[in-house]
Amino acid sequence: MRLVLAFLMLLAMMPRAFAEATLFPARGGKADAAVLVVYSSLDEPLARPMIAGFQAANPDVAVRYEEMLTGEVHDRIVHETDAGKKTADFAFSSAMDLQVKLSNDGYAQRSDLPMSEHWPQWANWRNTAYALTFEPAVFVYHKPSFKDRKPPASRAEFVEYLKSEGEAVYGRIGTYDIERSGVGFLFMARDQEQFGDIWTVIRAMGAAGVKLYSTSSAILERVADGRFVLGYNILGSYAADWASRNPNVGIVLPKDYTVVMSRIGLVPQAAASPELGRRYLAFFMSKQGQEILSRELQIAAVSPEVSGSNTARTMRALLGAQLKPVPVSPGLMVYLDQVKRARLIARWNDVLRMQ
Repeated sequence: MRLVLAFLMLLAMMPRAFAEATLFPARGGKADAAVLVVYSSLDEPLARPMIAGFQAANPDVAVRYEEMLTGEVHDRIVHETDAGKKTADFAFSSAMDLQVKLSNDGYAQRSDLPMSEHWPQWANWRNTAYALTFEPAVFVYHKPSFKDRKPPASRAEFVEYLKSEGEAVYGRIGTYDIERSGVGFLFMARDQEQFGDIWTVIRAMGAAGVKLYSTSSAILERVADGRFVLGYNILGSYAADWASRNPNVGIVLPKDYTVVMSRIGLVPQAAASPELGRRYLAFFMSKQGQEILSRELQIAAVSPEVSGSNTARTMRALLGAQLKPVPVSPGLMVYLDQVKRARLIARWNDVLRMQ
């Protein structure tokens, strides 16, 4: 009985990420196949097409995919490295600030790859941290609620809509809770940099009884069924996926400016098999990998080699300077300053409460 209790206690103490590890055996069936270890914040079902493509080109490699929260990706790599242990061979996360911090603090190693010199300058930090996706922050709307008028296409129009509709839309607007959503905080911080009158937008949302959520799906679900009429600053990749399956979900890339975030990939300094990590990163950056990303995962590709509607190349051709990608640089670490972060969140909460 004591052994059973001890075993149950051990299970309870295991990190959540360990319980969410998935092994994809090598296609060659070799028992002693090399194993690529990936730490990632991307949902494992979404990662499957990329892993399948990689293993088709590398049948002798098994993949251990460990899905975890963005903060866990950072913390696992730091703790394992500092303890003198080996860590993941490849890390992929939507927390741009934390990924750049790993690189800046010496927890990532340089990866000089075939596509490195062709990669967009804003998306490559010293051949160490690479932006691999191109994901705009969009307005989402409930199409049936806009049969008689166009949805807002800028922040000024968004504010005017909220004021003109008043009680009709009260409690039917959604956005991220920037205290709980890393992406939400990033978008808000960039809003503050790009738009001098952003607090007018936040005040208008507060007056309209905005609802706050930590996930995109919670907002998109409510827009899809009509409980919400609008969602502000929603991650475009998730919005596109919902819109493809829900005809009532519409998407607008705000014409005043559209913030674009990216998921960053890197090879940790203490990777057990850094050559496998670089091989996976190279596949992610290849034309084939980027096409899988855009066509099968519905996440826009960064590579200038890839064409099609769901790519940075096409979006830039259509929208030009309207798009404001977040550069992969140490400037991202400003968002990790706890004093500045606390001030922004405090002001956000204060303005939302103003009537």
